[in-house]
Amino acid sequence: MDIKRKVESISDELISIRREFHKYPELSGQEYKTMERICKYLDKWGIEHEKGVAETGVVAMVRGWKEGKTIGLRADIDALPILEENHVEYKSSNEGIMHACGHDAHIAILLGVAQIIKSMEKDLKGNVKFFFQPAEETIGGAERMIKEGCLEDPYVDVVLGLHVSPNIETGKVQLKYGKMNASSDTITIVVKGKSAHGANPEIAVDPVVISANIIMALQTIVSRNITPHEATVLTVGSIHGGTKGNIIPEKVTMECILRTLDEDVRRYFKERIISIVEDISKAYGGEGEVIIEEGYPSLINSDEVVDHVIEVLEETVGKENVKFFSYAALFAEDFAYFSQARMACYFSLGCRNEKKGIIHPLHSSKFDIDEECLKIGVEIQVRNVLRLLDL
Repeated sequence: MDIKRKVESISDELISIRREFHKYPELSGQEYKTMERICKYLDKWGIEHEKGVAETGVVAMVRGWKEGKTIGLRADIDALPILEENHVEYKSSNEGIMHACGHDAHIAILLGVAQIIKSMEKDLKGNVKFFFQPAEETIGGAERMIKEGCLEDPYVDVVLGLHVSPNIETGKVQLKYGKMNASSDTITIVVKGKSAHGANPEIAVDPVVISANIIMALQTIVSRNITPHEATVLTVGSIHGGTKGNIIPEKVTMECILRTLDEDVRRYFKERIISIVEDISKAYGGEGEVIIEEGYPSLINSDEVVDHVIEVLEETVGKENVKFFSYAALFAEDFAYFSQARMACYFSLGCRNEKKGIIHPLHSSKFDIDEECLKIGVEIQVRNVLRLLDL
């Protein structure tokens, strides 16, 4: 089969599908109609599938007529609570909700891949699973899908994923070996003191002063406890306490995010946070509490899979259009759960086109994609599947 010609033949359909999903976005965990729309296309093409995985997700599969490995492909399907400002015919009809992170494109690409792979099932040496995953933006739908068995029966050997990027021109792709994205933890710090009038600080235990010292001390973890060769970020993004300037409050609450690339560093960093908060609070006569909500793990690409994907990328878009990230991003991505469970590769697909005004970043109210990237994404993933099944 001439894959490029086959992809070109469904190019208009890919655009139509993407616009349909863009027009009807749904928030994380609420993707019920999105799920039904996905199933509508799978039914149309005669592709077996199970809906309701992780509540609003879909797992589809094409079984090859010949025995072989099983490759998994993933697309996230949720939208964001953003009011769209684009003036296009496919603008979001759900006010205050928008596909501002390109998940509509991911759905269209994966459906396109499924359609083409289905047409090749007689010659397929192995199976292909398609994961339409909910709740990437919030609770991490990938973890729940895995717990519900999406990587089993049959056992999935390799998982592939992509993300459109407005930082990369259409026709170019970018990836890296090893560490790709950081882990993410949400940390709440509560400092309890003793309230008093601002004119009588000697009878109070001031949680504001304690918190100020804690914030400064926390930043020394990165500069003095972690090697400078290890990218790590702790951000105190929110601090709340008190009601008026002349009242020393009873407590102060801080909210932070921790991003790391190494699990040992991640564990050590959290231990240091607890120690600093408790010890400084105690030294000033107060009490400190740390509440840790563990988020996504770090996303690590498998070198062996990356090797094969690079070959496919160079064949598809040209060696000059395959770029490499110099360092890992400290943004979190729940594809990381797939990369922990199986060999995996995750890469960025360019969707920027300055001539068309496609320049706005992810999560912007004016974000859009150059729809030429859809067919490129489909061709890459079809070729990736065939390459990995043929090993």
